[in-house]
Amino acid sequence: MMKYRKLGNTGIEVSEIAFGAEFLVERPYEDTEVLIRACEENGINFVDCWMSEPDVRSHLGRAIKDNRENWVIQGHIGSTWQNEQYVRTREMDKVISAFEDFMERFQIDTLDFGMIHYVDQIEDYDEIMNGPFIEYVRKLKEEGTIAHIGLSTHNPDIGLLAAQNPEIELLMFSINPAFDMFGSMPDIEEYRKDEAYDDSMFGLNPQRAEIYELCEKNGTALTVMKGFAGGNLLSDETSPFGVALTPVQCIHYALEQKGVSSIFVGVKTVDELMESLKYCDAGEDEKEYSKILKNAPKHSFKGQCTYCGHCQPCTSGIDIATVNKLFDLAKNHDEVPASIQEHYNNLKFNATECIACGDCEPRCPFDVHIVDVMLDAQDLFGF
Repeated sequence: MMKYRKLGNTGIEVSEIAFGAEFLVERPYEDTEVLIRACEENGINFVDCWMSEPDVRSHLGRAIKDNRENWVIQGHIGSTWQNEQYVRTREMDKVISAFEDFMERFQIDTLDFGMIHYVDQIEDYDEIMNGPFIEYVRKLKEEGTIAHIGLSTHNPDIGLLAAQNPEIELLMFSINPAFDMFGSMPDIEEYRKDEAYDDSMFGLNPQRAEIYELCEKNGTALTVMKGFAGGNLLSDETSPFGVALTPVQCIHYALEQKGVSSIFVGVKTVDELMESLKYCDAGEDEKEYSKILKNAPKHSFKGQCTYCGHCQPCTSGIDIATVNKLFDLAKNHDEVPASIQEHYNNLKFNATECIACGDCEPRCPFDVHIVDVMLDAQDLFGF
């Protein structure tokens, strides 16, 4: 049975599994109709449409029209159709006409989430947030044309800025075990290159963990794209770990991250949709991904904290995952950054409270030597 989660501070409840409609481009209306009905029959009430191709917008609008009140829609601002192809742009005349086209083809007066589309460079983010683009988005919200402002990105640097920005109510971010090994990556194509996964990469990048935690803390809704890494995680041959995960395991990984409300699955057929929907009735053994990642022949997560919190409770009350994350964020700097040191100093209980009882270590799915990390954290942060 489908479960539902609230989208941050918005109060809107959406299905844990959502429908990413990108594979409906250049497909007949009947294909859209079949998939939308399958979604509705299985409790999916959340759809994302970033595509600018006119027919896919018209088809989705037509398919959900009779049940519009049951659907929550993410629509993208800055995704345009020019010369018979998709173009991401910040040219306001094109942005405005493309968004008006979206609303007309979806046959709606109010869009639930107006998404600032695909921001992967700091310069682009700064230009948007200090220019006519954000002014237009604010105007749409003031008029009630969009109910909430969102932003989509693949870059952790942008994700962190968005999670810190109270104006951004929803962050759509690429989350999966492969991408989560990366820090800043301004071009999503880099994730697809085998050579990008060098021998030094393993475990959850602490910057990404910071984004997820900040979204949870600030009430910024967090939705997931690229949960299967473009399908690469579903095959032994293409997975950077050298071993495949199932759709159920990928979905579980995403939904276990702090702050996450829903994961969009891109599917071409009802059969593919049903493979993802197996998650709803899957047992814990079917969802379990940690053993695969721990024992993976490449880029194993063994010995690396993923900040999951399964090690708790601590005899001394330490938030072990947070201490581990701050240690990972700080250890590669010549000096501990002041912001990280301050965060550590403000912890109610820090690494100095560790009594080395070791009760936490058997609970860790990835065999992290937690006591050793606590000792190293004491040396790094002091007192």
